[in-house]
Amino acid sequence: MPRPPTQSPQFSSVADVGKRLSTAGYLPDERIATTVFLADRLGKPLLVEGPAGTGKTELAKALAAATGSELIRLQCYEGLDEARALYEWNYKKQLLRIQAAQGGDGADWDTVHDDIFGEEFLLSRPLLTAIRRSEPTVLLIDETDKADVEVEGLLLEVLSDFQVTIPELGTVTATRRPTVVLTSNATRELSEALKRRCLYLSLDYPSAEREREIVLSRVPDLAPGLAEQLVRTIRALRAMELKKSPSISETLDWAQTLLELGLDTLDETAVRSTLGVVLKHASDQDRAAAELRLN
Repeated sequence: MPRPPTQSPQFSSVADVGKRLSTAGYLPDERIATTVFLADRLGKPLLVEGPAGTGKTELAKALAAATGSELIRLQCYEGLDEARALYEWNYKKQLLRIQAAQGGDGADWDTVHDDIFGEEFLLSRPLLTAIRRSEPTVLLIDETDKADVEVEGLLLEVLSDFQVTIPELGTVTATRRPTVVLTSNATRELSEALKRRCLYLSLDYPSAEREREIVLSRVPDLAPGLAEQLVRTIRALRAMELKKSPSISETLDWAQTLLELGLDTLDETAVRSTLGVVLKHASDQDRAAAELRLN
């Protein structure tokens, strides 16, 4: 059995992870930095699970920026299949080649058959693209729990041996192992076989202090007092029974909105006029207005 490709460590220490992710715009706590460091040192994919909007995808993006890697993203959804995740053949181009042969260019069928299943006709999708790259790569498999269970079987070969078998061409093995980050919103339980191949990191919404730090690092012109008000209001909204709680990115959007409007306080008028930045359902806005007493 071929051994998975190795890769030189990209971080020298847990502190190095924290520093470089922070520089890339992501403020990790000690637990996040430690898990990222171990995933790098052990050569393991990182499975990041938690509610929508807790910064799972942003962690992968920051990891790519911090390591100077190309980010390749496989967005999972119901109905995702091998052709969209791994590779498929360019059938239109193959048909044109067959028609050219039939039109009298002198090629026999065996030659045409070998030709149409060559590299020229192969359409590489995210998984195969990431494996074939020789440059630093972060492969983000986003919202894995939205894909069908069968897709997990497809991922096992990739995450175990970092190789892909193409019947017509043979086995393609990575020369440089990509850094792999899988995210899940925990809408369904992922298989134990998939989890065994990964290190696990559970993310939730940050503490008030950390979210305030995130806001001030990403929107540095916002007044600290206004950032405090903003985070306090966001946490009050998340405590309500909403269809969709505000994500960290929506917190940042709200902070930028207040800055653009030149507001220096988040009073009832400001909240009422800008609530659509963070709440995208009418019922959520009605509930927030009632519980925050904006009526």
